[in-house]
Amino acid sequence: MIGEPRPFEQQARPRNDDERILPLINVVFLLLIFFMIAGQLSATDAFRVEPAESRSEGRPEREDILVLVGADGRLAVDDEEIAPEALVGNLRERLEGQDAVRVRLKADARAAATEVVAIMEQLRSAGVERLQLLTVPER
Repeated sequence: MIGEPRPFEQQARPRNDDERILPLINVVFLLLIFFMIAGQLSATDAFRVEPAESRSEGRPEREDILVLVGADGRLAVDDEEIAPEALVGNLRERLEGQDAVRVRLKADARAAATEVVAIMEQLRSAGVERLQLLTVPER
């Protein structure tokens, strides 16, 4: 009975080197899943808009009302797509009873400049006093 294993003794087994890194791999995958779920850092626009480039270095302040102008002439106010003829009425309702509200205009670089200027005039006629045109830095 000298060479036989005893029933309550643990036998020494060779330790595999891969077993040491399994907890690290588990933690990495858990972090990956966490950041994939919680990873939306900014809200998306109602439709894709690529702003024009600008040389100015100004940083935008907190946004109050965001108006999007698509390359095809589509309009959205605060991520809600609207008809172009409803823009003035929609903004008048939003501006009612408020003063010094900032309106940010984010126009696609491919949108016609005359169309963007016409929309800016509509914003002014709706009572917008503070208008900011959003651009991206020149590359």
